[in-house]
Amino acid sequence: MRIGFDNEKYLKMQSSHIRERISQFGGKLYLEFGGKLFDDFHASRVLPGFKPDSKINMLLELKDQAEIIIAINSLHIEKSKVRSDLDITYTLDTLRLIDAFKGKGLYVGSVVLTQFSGQPSAEKFQTQLESMGMKVYRHYPIEGYPYNVSTIVSDEGYGKNEFVRTKRPLVVVTAPGPGSGKMAVCLSQLYHEHKNGVNAGYAKFETFPIWNLPLKHPVNIAYEAATADLNDVNMIDPFHLEAYGETTVNYNRDVEIFPVLKTMFERIYGECPYKSPTDMGVNMAGNCITDNDAVSCAAKAEIIRRYYGALCKKRQTNVGDDEIHKIELLMQQAEITVEDRPVVSAALKKSDLTEAPATAMEMPDGTILTGKTSKLLGASSALLLNALKYLADIDDSVMLIEPNIIEPIQDLKVNCLGNHNPRLHTDEVLVALSICAATNENAKKAINALKLLRGLEAHSTVILSQVDMNVFKKLGINITCEPKYQRKSFYHK
Repeated sequence: MRIGFDNEKYLKMQSSHIRERISQFGGKLYLEFGGKLFDDFHASRVLPGFKPDSKINMLLELKDQAEIIIAINSLHIEKSKVRSDLDITYTLDTLRLIDAFKGKGLYVGSVVLTQFSGQPSAEKFQTQLESMGMKVYRHYPIEGYPYNVSTIVSDEGYGKNEFVRTKRPLVVVTAPGPGSGKMAVCLSQLYHEHKNGVNAGYAKFETFPIWNLPLKHPVNIAYEAATADLNDVNMIDPFHLEAYGETTVNYNRDVEIFPVLKTMFERIYGECPYKSPTDMGVNMAGNCITDNDAVSCAAKAEIIRRYYGALCKKRQTNVGDDEIHKIELLMQQAEITVEDRPVVSAALKKSDLTEAPATAMEMPDGTILTGKTSKLLGASSALLLNALKYLADIDDSVMLIEPNIIEPIQDLKVNCLGNHNPRLHTDEVLVALSICAATNENAKKAINALKLLRGLEAHSTVILSQVDMNVFKKLGINITCEPKYQRKSFYHK
């Protein structure tokens, strides 16, 4: 993949810009941190060169100045809301985030339970956190939020929230997912800080949409595709255009809420420090793009991947028609079709020839390899071995794993573990390959080539098992699937 983003420049520029914003407000800034602090693979896919952990590494540049507040909605705790990308509850993800931040040497000051109204599960989670030494605060529902400003900015609104005691000049407010109340936590803190004689500031960090790229730039369109289920819409910031005569891009929710935020700031401070939603942001990513063609191509590929993801979601859950239709419109805007993803036609052609599920993967030099279903291996497992042989410069006729090694594994699966499918999944193939690597030089070369799979494109003619999907994801392979199952049945694992 062609590099189109200067990650080192981004780290320096972003941390410097946040320092400037802290000084603008007299040394205390609440920074609402949107998106993923860890493992931002969407950003790394559409901005090739952007490292998945760039944002957390940027925060490490401000390590001595920063502390972190994690906001979690009490309603989400009560409903056991799950993060779809990690398949864990928001409560578990809160614990994961605490460990991850601390593991990086960042200071996690507290957790805020937003929308708290006596939910038993939220009370239980608070007890759990406090038993582990974590400070926990409660913020309550406010009638008429966010439009009843006179009540919100009063002792009956923000004033009844517990004031979060913070120690450092930069307070990063993050959350396990959307709808957690990060902005409300920031504004509540501003209200309490002002009552205590501290004129703290507020800013927002969102990587997408990128404010200084055109509205219909593929990177910004890819953001809309990624949030199609949330119905986010990119738009020109009308407040910024009116104030400065400059065209910038924001998204509908920030534009819609800005007049309310402006009024809140005026109630707290007497004036609003910002003239537009764009002013509130601190994102410098657009200034670090070095190859516009590279990021445009990467973003277009992401839009197509999102489309296939929406199709499979519809097949699996029977919901998501609106999401599919929206991404189809975005593909028209970007002037792309599924035919622009070469691995799709290659996989479908292989499936037609073999009359069985097939997969395809594009190598770094543009060569497309395929994998077919056999008695020993599933199509994904066969493709994985073919790709490793190609990348390790091993002749295609060489067998990396002998049948006499595969067959006992199949016997274990069927006769001992009760599996109906004897074919090896990708994780089982990798374990077998790693065992062979102890005595087989070619297998060892193949294992060493695993790292070369990261960033490659692949497609399956059927929806893969969760096991295979997880393996592809961990290897960094961008996999898509046709929206159909291998077997006609009601239940699919």
